[in-house]
Amino acid sequence: MVELHTGAYCDAAQDGEAEETAKVLVALKAAATQAASLGLEVHAGHGIDYETVAPIAAIPEVAELNIGHFLVGEAIFIGLGPAVVEMRRRIDAARAGA
Repeated sequence: MVELHTGAYCDAAQDGEAEETAKVLVALKAAATQAASLGLEVHAGHGIDYETVAPIAAIPEVAELNIGHFLVGEAIFIGLGPAVVEMRRRIDAARAGA
């Protein structure tokens, strides 16, 4: 298993740096493809939130997203159940191509 660090992608996306966001996303996709071709299960995490999850979840090789830190923080405001349900909805939509 390998985990791709999505922090640079999330930081660029949250800062509105479109060119850097796209560049890092391309690199993440390439890394996921290479890791999967080597027989590794691909995980991704660090900095993922509601606004940044879709492009990462849409990478076909990513089997697991590590988003616990965001969910616990969001749970303070809306509760853990609703936070998880909303994140799951966004992940499912991204993986379905919506």
